[in-house]
Amino acid sequence: MTVVGLDDTDSRERGMCTTYVAATIARALQREGASVSRLLLVRLNPAVEYKTRGNAALAIHTDASPAVAFNLAREHLSDLAETADERTHPGLVVTGDDPDAVPDEIAAFTTDAIRDHLEIADARELCTRHDYQTWHVGDGRGRIGALAAIGAWNARSEWTYEHISYREPERWGTPREVDTESVFTAAESAYPTVWDTVDRSEYDPVCVPHTPGPILHGIRGDDAEAVRTVAEHIESEPVASSQLFVTNQGTDAHLRDARDESLDTAQDGYAYRLEGRVATEPETRRGGHVFVTLEDVVDGEDTATTAGADTGDDRSRLECAAFEPTKRFRDHVRALRVGDRLTACGEVSTGTLKLEKFAVRDLIDTERVTPLCPDCERTMKSAGRNQGYRCRDCGTTAPGKREVPLERTLDVGWYEVPPCARRHIAKPLVRGGFDGPTHPER
Repeated sequence: MTVVGLDDTDSRERGMCTTYVAATIARALQREGASVSRLLLVRLNPAVEYKTRGNAALAIHTDASPAVAFNLAREHLSDLAETADERTHPGLVVTGDDPDAVPDEIAAFTTDAIRDHLEIADARELCTRHDYQTWHVGDGRGRIGALAAIGAWNARSEWTYEHISYREPERWGTPREVDTESVFTAAESAYPTVWDTVDRSEYDPVCVPHTPGPILHGIRGDDAEAVRTVAEHIESEPVASSQLFVTNQGTDAHLRDARDESLDTAQDGYAYRLEGRVATEPETRRGGHVFVTLEDVVDGEDTATTAGADTGDDRSRLECAAFEPTKRFRDHVRALRVGDRLTACGEVSTGTLKLEKFAVRDLIDTERVTPLCPDCERTMKSAGRNQGYRCRDCGTTAPGKREVPLERTLDVGWYEVPPCARRHIAKPLVRGGFDGPTHPER
């Protein structure tokens, strides 16, 4: 078996798509008489500076000889990669190793590429050590993703599917002709096996991209036949070709588990799953972005004793944000109260966690308010420091604030951004496997 890895062929402005390049190479291999068992679409760290949109690398598993696969792949990469964009630096890596037998250090490289930041030298050194064939243009940054794609089958155990339909080349860069109603009908027929095809609240067919590249639409889900069927039921301009990909999309593979660590360990450029206690009231800022601050939770701390109170210590804090594109998700963040305990997931950038989802673990259900006078029902006033409260009209007193039930619009469980704001690699709640109740967005 031969594995062909490739990456960095597209451009933000000029278009192209590495999935299209991989599908083209796969068809060329089949024309040469080789079989192709699968194509992998591997989403890498979404926080990497040099990514285009989804930071995808591709792998082709074929029975062609390494030499034939390398020559064909290099030929098509040379023709199709948008190297006129100075930021595009394609890379190609080919090995004769079986996908299941790729060395463990290559699989570890894949995991690092999904969750960490790597250098070109890291990929170059490993390729040399294992005698992999390589080719590149420019500085060859694409070799990082290409090598990560080589190791993906050995590194990952959870996979989903995406069926991508491509446009006729003469239509690239023009508005896509897709019947929106047919997209919604097809999506509804296969939900929840097929997910993130549309955003119902925004009436947005999110499976249809807006970039100038060759993709007409991409259908994601947990079953290969189901994503194919949904794609076939969408009414649109002619489909020039299509390809099924096995992918790590929708798996949360990018999240580092930092639930047992202090919030001050979170660094820019990485994505985390972490624990915290709401320390500030949510604040809506200019542009409609919503911010809230989490602080470390002390083992054994009773939520009821900390609700609405300043803990008075130096525990670490981390600002979290739900930005305007997350739409209705912001309402869930606005509904948080000081003292609520959360598991929060997202990428840290400039010291702020960009929320992708969060789980409410414990909700504050009472609040302390200034007491009312039992005679006139007016709000009492402070009688002075540590002297309780007094009604200035009736003279009645109270030793301190009173606790009243707090009506909450949130429940315990997981909340997520809607499909229109979901990252490719983020796991939709509808896929299941979460450690609590879920409140999926459709």
